[in-house]
Amino acid sequence: NYGFIPRTYCDDNDPLDVLILGQESVFPRTIMKCRAIGVMTMVDNQEKDDKIIAVHLNDPEYNHYVDLHELPPHRTRELERFFLDYKKLEKENRKVTIEKFSGREQAESIILESIELYKQTFLRG
Repeated sequence: NYGFIPRTYCDDNDPLDVLILGQESVFPRTIMKCRAIGVMTMVDNQEKDDKIIAVHLNDPEYNHYVDLHELPPHRTRELERFFLDYKKLEKENRKVTIEKFSGREQAESIILESIELYKQTFLRG
């Protein structure tokens, strides 16, 4: 499941993207309880575009993971392949690279930064 974290804002002028690992698909606009376990740092058309990787807390297949590095190695390769292929399907000729995968600590830091940017951008008093 792919979506965004509400009340976040990033340098690409969008909310922070999140990919939620779970066995079941959910309807669009569904709010889910998740735990961030890592982040995939991607560069899309020369712009940094972080993708938070999270697990659905009610999914027994994934809810025990607390850090990205606990996932089987093939799972991160699948995530990487998904985003590279997904971007190729877009009509624009975009250059996309996956720079690195980082764990929970880095993901939490990015989430906090994007919450702060949201506040600065939209909640100025």
